[in-house]
Amino acid sequence: MGRRVLQFKVSIVRHLAAAGLVLLMGSQASIAQSGADNHGQDQNKQQAANPADLSKENQRKVDEFAEAAQALNGGPAGNPECVWLGRRVVQLMYNDDLDTAFRHLDLYDRFGCPGGHVQAAFRCLTRFIAQIDPKVQNSLSNHVHTCWINPDARPQVAAAPTPAPQTTPAPQAVSPGAGAAAQPPAPQGQPSPPPAK
Repeated sequence: MGRRVLQFKVSIVRHLAAAGLVLLMGSQASIAQSGADNHGQDQNKQQAANPADLSKENQRKVDEFAEAAQALNGGPAGNPECVWLGRRVVQLMYNDDLDTAFRHLDLYDRFGCPGGHVQAAFRCLTRFIAQIDPKVQNSLSNHVHTCWINPDARPQVAAAPTPAPQTTPAPQAVSPGAGAAAQPPAPQGQPSPPPAK
């Protein structure tokens, strides 16, 4: 009899454990899915809340593409697809994400964009490393764009501070009653003048 009771208890525990495991797995999946849904909803709300910011950002991109096309004289590096992909490659290389950069570079080459321009733009960007501030919004992308449209760009060197002009002491006036003690000293190498009588 004791054996049957023990088998019965083990059977009940197995069924409860299996049901608990199924419930646990199902709740984790629903929590993960609802978290992803909320994140997506937050992004949609943020985008919907700032349509003016989105239009400004889109206009800025259009202006940058037009500027690149004009600066590069209609060459293939000025085509919008080359500008888009090429600048991304340079940014990814700067951020040491080389695997993604090479995948973008393959696509860049597939569009017939000049590979040498990516090299020149990255070389230019290395000159600006000291001026790139991660705390400033768009600092990296602005420098990448500058280097993309002009790979020969150089950072502006701050003007060296000019030394303050040296002031020479003004000659002191000799009071009439001071006598010989008030005479200025003679320059070195010359004999001193005789005292006034």
